[in-house]
Amino acid sequence: MKRCLPASGAAMGILTAFSLLTGCGNHNMSALDPQGPVGKSELNLIYLSTGIMTFVVVVVTVIYIYVVWRYRERPGDEEKGIPEQVAGSKKLEVLWTVIPIMLLIVLAVPTIATTFSLKEKPDPADSLRINVTGYQYWWGFEYPEQKVTTANEVHIPTGKKVDLIMTAHDVIHAFWVPSLGGKQDLSPGKTDRLVLQADKPGIYEGKCAELCGASHSLMNFRVIAHEPKDFDQWISSQQNPKSRPTVGRAEEGRRWVEQNCIGCHAVRGAGYRVLGRTGPELTAFGERTRIAGVLDNNRDNLKAWLKNPQDIKPGNRMPAFDHLSEKDLDAIVNYLQELK
Repeated sequence: MKRCLPASGAAMGILTAFSLLTGCGNHNMSALDPQGPVGKSELNLIYLSTGIMTFVVVVVTVIYIYVVWRYRERPGDEEKGIPEQVAGSKKLEVLWTVIPIMLLIVLAVPTIATTFSLKEKPDPADSLRINVTGYQYWWGFEYPEQKVTTANEVHIPTGKKVDLIMTAHDVIHAFWVPSLGGKQDLSPGKTDRLVLQADKPGIYEGKCAELCGASHSLMNFRVIAHEPKDFDQWISSQQNPKSRPTVGRAEEGRRWVEQNCIGCHAVRGAGYRVLGRTGPELTAFGERTRIAGVLDNNRDNLKAWLKNPQDIKPGNRMPAFDHLSEKDLDAIVNYLQELK
């Protein structure tokens, strides 16, 4: 006879599989691997709530097993008649009312304290302010004091609080960097704040965590943390970007960009009179690690993006350049890769 796996066994197998899968993927996208004080404080709350829930489950399970075993049916019970009826126990009722209240207080006090501490406005003298705007489907970052703007990659110094002043341009978005902690919903016309800090240099992956359209899952960004001196060098390079190329294929590509891109994109330090604001800024584009937040920044991927951006990120507002020849596309690629 064919034997079937019991329902409880099948459920346990599914839960085990999901538990194993949770360890897969990018370690920088895990809230269980915090790399800053905000993430660590939030992980402590996770540990606390998990510990309380585990305690409750264990106690209830032990009581359940004891009661089932203690009052199980035995041979001869039928001859004893109806067992004695118990009306209730005030002591037990008070006990199982007071204990849950105490557990809720234990969980509520640190949760409320942490929530208020994360909402505190940092001292401007000891923090870095960055304005963040969520668009369909990219992120804009502006350093108002340093007069620097970039897109899809935000650079921060280690060991310093970063005061993110955030909003959404079109629809609701959510800014989330799991390993640094904190997730903030963003609504058009409303300004919110999120304070983060990275303890050590590295690249920390971020996502939009609010369904915002066809390419919501591709609305990625990166937080790149530098040592303070390296961050200062990055700021300096952004404030003084490389001059526009004047010879060769890159110069030809510059002319194509002027004709087709500058109405939407900005390139600072290149002598343009019109600086578009509807698309990501392209200043120092050649130094970025990704294209559109999803592709490694190299010549082949950039060319594929220019040819058919909808194939890579559906629903975005970037028009296709498939009307240009391979020669013209190569010229644009040469120019953009030289922007540093």
